[in-house]
This record gives sequence, structure tokens and C-alpha cells, in this order.
Amino acid sequence: MIPQRSALRLAQRSAPVRSALQRRFNSAQSKIPSWAVDNEFNRERAAVKHHAASTSSLWLKLSIFAVIPTLIGGGWNAYSQWNEHWEHWEHMPPLEERTEYPYQNIRSKNFPWGDGDKLEQQRQLPQQGQGYLDSTILTSSIPPSMAPRPDVLIIGAGPSGLVTALWLVKQGISIRIIDKAEADVTTSRALAIQARTLELYRQLEIAEDVVSNGHKIAATNVWSEGTHRGRIPIGDIGTGLTPYPFIHIFSQDQHEKLLEERLNSLGVQVERHRELIDFTENESSITARLKTTDPNANGGDNVETCEATFIVGCDGARSAVRHISGVQYDGATYSHIFFVADFEGSGPSLNGEAHVTFNQSEFMLLFPYDDSSRGRISGAIDDETAEKGTDITFDDVAPRMEETLKLKIDKLNWFSIYRSHHRLASAFRKGRAFLVGDAAHIHSPVGGQGMNTGIGDAINLAWKLAAVIKGQAGLSLLDSYETERRAFANQLVNTTDSGFNAVISQSYFARTLRTYVLPYVAPLLAKIDYVRHNVFRKVSQIMLDYRQSMLSAGVAGYVHGGDRMPWARVGDLDNFESLKSITWQVHVYGEPKLELTQWCQDKNIPLHAFPWDGQYQTAGLQADAAYLIRPDTYVAVAEPSGSSQRFDQYFEDIELQWL
Repeated sequence: MIPQRSALRLAQRSAPVRSALQRRFNSAQSKIPSWAVDNEFNRERAAVKHHAASTSSLWLKLSIFAVIPTLIGGGWNAYSQWNEHWEHWEHMPPLEERTEYPYQNIRSKNFPWGDGDKLEQQRQLPQQGQGYLDSTILTSSIPPSMAPRPDVLIIGAGPSGLVTALWLVKQGISIRIIDKAEADVTTSRALAIQARTLELYRQLEIAEDVVSNGHKIAATNVWSEGTHRGRIPIGDIGTGLTPYPFIHIFSQDQHEKLLEERLNSLGVQVERHRELIDFTENESSITARLKTTDPNANGGDNVETCEATFIVGCDGARSAVRHISGVQYDGATYSHIFFVADFEGSGPSLNGEAHVTFNQSEFMLLFPYDDSSRGRISGAIDDETAEKGTDITFDDVAPRMEETLKLKIDKLNWFSIYRSHHRLASAFRKGRAFLVGDAAHIHSPVGGQGMNTGIGDAINLAWKLAAVIKGQAGLSLLDSYETERRAFANQLVNTTDSGFNAVISQSYFARTLRTYVLPYVAPLLAKIDYVRHNVFRKVSQIMLDYRQSMLSAGVAGYVHGGDRMPWARVGDLDNFESLKSITWQVHVYGEPKLELTQWCQDKNIPLHAFPWDGQYQTAGLQADAAYLIRPDTYVAVAEPSGSSQRFDQYFEDIELQWL
């Protein structure tokens, strides 16, 4: 709620604000929802109070993914994410014309003897009047022309778009989210949910749902030329580092369904069969033209306009937002053809664990959906088979799959072949337009980072957009989105590309390494705790930091401004419990100073004090230091003195304030 005296001061300075205030006070007798008027008030307040400012671009200091450690502990995870954005493959141009997009499909088919139809029926959302929708007003039930003006228009309803929407709505921001597809996905696509994503999903109250409905990988088995060479235990490989110290499988169709249900419960529904045509921008907003693509829609004009303060492109590698903004998408296409198969069967490799096989001319990777007989195999097509091009079928790869991994395939649910790319947008922001996920970056599958990186983009951007829209920060805060996230994406594109080339190379050295060295060395290296923990830190993204960001300052203990807040549990006390709230907060491990306590009260910033324990020192924290934490749970300022004075200067520097 905005203090009355502050609102009146603003009203004296802006006629639009006075108008918004009047509508706010009259909303009880109006058909316009009061929250819609509040949002309009916030927009006008932000326009009055803040101005654009340029900031210096600082490079992000990030860890590099090593090829061999990634293959040891996280390589299987990588190939689970090759097919994260397979929208409308049947409409793609011929193979020789497709040079821009990340996953070039050659053939994708649901087989009649599989269970695709049954799965699709099970994944239908409840209808209005059933379950959680009983008391929910869905925005899509309101004609677009009558809906309140949104603060943010989101294009694309994959994981990145849904997470962007959820984080904004949770912070009281009005949004509209559209997708040109007719329904959510019904195939598994990306599978791995990294520990860092699960930590942040606590803020949406869905982390435990993801864990309870997914599958933990106990081990990775290494094969070579049809012989089992070793087993790498994974289990809780990251114990002591995170509340989620495991490698977790949760298929994208279930994942998106869970995210969308959560969004529905907050009063927002995805508008499907709706596509972005173009948009224009002025000093305070964007105006987009949207087209209805539903073939069953009523006749008449199927084009509408939508005005919003910002537009966010979460619309995949063929992003319309990126194209309209004129942002370049530089990179290249891998020449190799890959396959993926969703199947049911039997055999020693269908034991609930991951299996990877390295041969002279190919490699394959199998991972389970659960402990039953269902799994997915991904791999590279050998050169001889690849000569068939678009005529490749499952029968061309099945014999080798069964021979190499000792499988008996009983039912094929789905099979596809494709190519992969590595590309990076030249900018993640263009004025009031932002790019998130595959719209901004795509890279080779080494490391299994694709979908999780897109979710990280969404969370990084959402709290900053909310602060600007609420009038708490100037537009310059939004510059930090590109500074922080593009540097990380650039690192991923470069390092995973090198690792991927090593895996698929047909040179004599690479073939020898894959066939005769890795199968024996990887299990031995995995027994070293340092290697195991280092691999987990990198693959899980808990090592990602923003130390070089303009939003990061100070060092206390081993924790720098820009680091993820370290996790520590002392008895039943979990220091991440307070991080469930999407808000600024202060942590002190020890005794907080009285002036810090008073400062937090004056600023209405939560202060959490934890009695000192050796576990906190092990985590890298310093006794009695004060840690100012951002809404996305990264440390903004690490102040060893425990004083609040540096916090005041920090908020002044980044132009962030509270009324």
C-alpha cells in the first residue's frame, strides 16, 4: 500500500497520477478491479519519479565447464536438454535451408503403438468449475479489448515464459502471456532440473512438488563397445552444498503443466493461439499487434493491439521479439545429426540409473524417467547412417541401441532426429524489449544447462522489472540484466562448444580417448570428493556468481557481493527458509548491531539473525557480518563490520528506494 502523504506529493506533480488516484478511490463502485487501478497508479508514479541512466558494462567472472568432469558427473544430464524448443517442427523449411535455429528437426513422429494419446488425455488441465479453478478469475476469460492494460507482455509460454510470468505476478505486477501453440507440450523434451532452479522454486512453492514427482539419478554407468566398464555413484553428490544435492529428472511436459497450474491459481491463464506480429516503442511503453491463429475462432478481424510498459521475448530460438528488435543471433550449426527416442523395454540398463556408452564412431546416452521400464536414449548418428538424411528411421538406430546397451525395446512412444546449434544474441535488451532463454542464447548440450539457464534469465529480469514498475528503481537497474546474464551465456556457448566438439570429433585422438580412456578414467576420478563436488557446483549452477556486476559490493568471510547466498543447516534451522520471500532482506550470523536492526525497521527490510555456529563458518560466512540479499537470493552487499552505512550508499548508487 502506498503511503497517503507520498501519493499526494506525487499527485501534485502529475495529472495522470491524479486521474489514477481518483479511479483508485472510486474503484469500489466501478467494474475495473482495484488491483488494475493500483498498477496504473504505480506506472504513472514510476514515470514521474525516474529517468533513464546509462551504466558501464562489466564482465562477469564465471567458472568454466571442463570437458572431462562434465562427462563424468553431468554429461548424461546434458543430452536430456537437446530438444527444449521443438515447436512447429513440421512447418520448418527443408534441411538445407535451415541455418538459424537451434534444433533442426528432420523428422518427428508419434507412433500409433505408443501411449502418446493416453498421455495427452492425462495431461489436460481441469476445466472451469473443477478443482482449483472454482474460485479463480482467469484473465483469458476476459476479451482482450476489455482486459486491463498489462505492465508486461510476455511472448512465449515455455518454462522461461511461465517463470517470468509467475515471478512478476507474485510481486504484484500485471502481465499478459501469449503463445502461438494451441496447447502445452505433450512430450518430455528437457528433463533435468538443476539444484539452483529448485532452490529458487521455493519462492513459487513448487520445489517440493517437482522433487516428489520427479526421479533422482543414483548413478551413471559407463559402457564401451557393448561392455560395462564402470559405475559412478551420484546419489546426494552435493551434500552440504544445497538442500537439493542430487541430479533430478522431471520431464518438461510435467514441468510446464505444474508451472501453468501455479500461474492459473494466481489468476492468470496463458492465451494460446495468439501470435506477435510486430511492436513499436515510445518513451514510456510498447504497443504490440497480436494475431489470433485459432482455426476455430469466429470470423472478423483477428488482429488486436496491446499496450504494455515492457515486452519480454521468451519465444525460443526463432524469437519474433528478437527479429523485430533487429538483434543479431550469431553462431553456427553443428554438422552432425542426432536422434532421441522415448521407449519402454527391458534389460540391465533399464535399472533407474543413467547409462552412457562411448564407441569409436558414436556415443549414446540413456536416462530413466523413473525406476520402471520407461526411458529415453539420445545419441549421434554414425556417418554411414547419416547419409540417408531425412529418410532415417528408428529401425536404422534400434539394432545398435539394443546391442550397445543390452536392451530389448518393447514399445516406441516417440522418435526424432535433429541438428543442434550454438548462438548468442548480440544484445539481451533493446529499449523496452528483453530476450530470455533460447531467444537470447542456445548452445551445445554439454553440461545440461539450456532450460535452467533460461529460467535463471527469467528470475534475474523479473525482480528488476518489478522494482522499476513499482517506482522503487530507475530504468538504469534494467541494464544489469544484460551485464549479468549475457556474460554467463557467452561463457556457456564458448566452453560447451569446445567440450561438445571433443565428444563428437572423429579424429583418431578423440575416438581413442572416448573408447579406451574415458570409460576407465571417469569412474576413478569420480571417487575423488573434490572432483565430485566441483562437477556438481558447476552443473547445478550454484557456483554462478555476479561478482563483476554493478549490483555487487563487499566481501565478508569467503562470501563476495554477487555470490549466491551459501546454504547451511544447523539442526532444524535452514537459512534458506527466509529466502522463500521475493524481497530484499538482511542476514546476520551472530549478533546484529542495534543500528542495523533500527535501519531494517526504518526501511521495512526483513532482518534474519542466526545464532553463530561452526557450520556457518564452513559455508564461508563471517560471524556478525551483515549480508544484504537481493530478491533472487544473490548477495548484494557483504559487509564485514555488520553496519548498515554501506547499505545506504549502495541503494543510492543503484537508484533503488522505498517510499
